[in-house]
Amino acid sequence: MNVSDELLFFFSALGVFNALLISFYFFFVKKPRSISNFFLGILLLMLALRVGKSVFYYFNPELNLNFIKVGLAACILIGPSLYFYMKSLVHDNVKIRFWKLHFLVLLALSAIVGFLFPETHDPGLLNNISWMTIIYTIWFGYIIAAGWVLRRTIAKIFKSGEKLTALDFWALSIFVGNLIIWVAYSTCSYTSYIVGALSFSFIFYLLFLLIHFRRTKGAIFDNSAKYSNKKIDPSEVETLSLNLKDLLEKEKIYTRSDLKLSDVAAKMNILPHTLSQLINENLGKSFTLLINEYRVREAKSLIETNAHMKLEAIGYDCGFNSKSTFYSAFKKITKTTPAKYKETIS
Repeated sequence: MNVSDELLFFFSALGVFNALLISFYFFFVKKPRSISNFFLGILLLMLALRVGKSVFYYFNPELNLNFIKVGLAACILIGPSLYFYMKSLVHDNVKIRFWKLHFLVLLALSAIVGFLFPETHDPGLLNNISWMTIIYTIWFGYIIAAGWVLRRTIAKIFKSGEKLTALDFWALSIFVGNLIIWVAYSTCSYTSYIVGALSFSFIFYLLFLLIHFRRTKGAIFDNSAKYSNKKIDPSEVETLSLNLKDLLEKEKIYTRSDLKLSDVAAKMNILPHTLSQLINENLGKSFTLLINEYRVREAKSLIETNAHMKLEAIGYDCGFNSKSTFYSAFKKITKTTPAKYKETIS
């Protein structure tokens, strides 16, 4: 390779190498482990395999066919990885269901095509439609589904009274970046096959520059900077706090497992931004912690008054979406487990 080819290889492979490292970090190092980090790890791994195949195939057209098929198998899983990552971010209190079925069906489809057409990576299927066209269509379908999950976040961009949170900005960045990579690969027949790999490297480093900017400057989405410009009037703080307390204690909306900050704000007839500021700045806690405190308080009451109820059922009745999240929140708040707490009052 000449110098220009070496530079092209370096920059196109740069994102692949780092994406592999970070995906392994989310799988084996990052603690506490969460379902959203798991899906982000899968998304980065699938993108790294797909883009890595592109890089090596571009510079070595005689690349082993099996390696090419592995890259395409990874490509078909990028879409569901994106969709379930977005879902786990937006619905952080909801158990993600059926994700394994999506992955298994698509992997099985890829394996069947590879087995039936061992001598080519791009056979004609369904009235001679290209296999790669089908893969990109599946990928795009999941992008549309991910966009639907983010519909409220996307709507904030067009509403003058709404402001993007750090999580909103991150989710939109991942979504738009994925869409750009899909467009780069879908149109590579009109440009160059290596454009997809270069797009991935560029977007990958742009995202991590945003993370660095957030941690150092915070001008875009740092909560303290955002709240410092406009404080809630002290007279309103007491009124809003009482309204929030009444809403939680009388209506017990915390028992909804899919409860979001925007839902509570809508009931209080205030902006989500205002409610977030009230909870974070004036109550000194996060929305998740506030809701879990009420859920744990309700769980303790049910344990004390309903000795016959199973602990798992109590957790679900109080709004937790799984046994593990119930036990984890209970122990974090009370410093003991539900089972031990039940023993102490028996």
